Amino acid sequence: MSSVPMTLTGKKKLEEELKQLKFTERPKVIQEIAEARSHGDLSENAEYDAAREKQGFIEGRIKDLEDKIARAQVVDPSQIKTDRIVFGASIQVKDLETDEVKHYQIVGVDESNVKEGKLSIESPIARQLLNKKEGDIVTIRVPKGELEYEVISVRYE
Repeated sequence: MSSVPMTLTGKKKLEEELKQLKFTERPKVIQEIAEARSHGDLSENAEYDAAREKQGFIEGRIKDLEDKIARAQVVDPSQIKTDRIVFGASIQVKDLETDEVKHYQIVGVDESNVKEGKLSIESPIARQLLNKKEGDIVTIRVPKGELEYEVISVRYE
């Protein structure tokens, strides 16, 4: 069983979602199923079918979250001592074509959110930034071509 790297914040978010599903969504869908059942013939009961499908999704997500939390390898970026980009790094890069400075943090798959600047450790951009340090020039292949970035800073907070 392989571990799932994540930050403490990422693990807390998964635990909150699990709590929400178990103690709010699951009881709600059970109530919906009971209500739909009371309407009679289940063979042509769209409400019943929809509620059962929703229940299946919720139960599947609960199992997925429980598995990820059990395998979580929580990484505290503030404890990392390196000048290279590794999991948990908060970085600034400058696009050498546009001079635009971007801020990213390398995080676990379930924590990633490009709009918030959180890159999955498995994303093509993050993989190409790994092990680079301040001052390095990195060519990153993306679907629309190649981007050249200069690594401005690497921090662990």
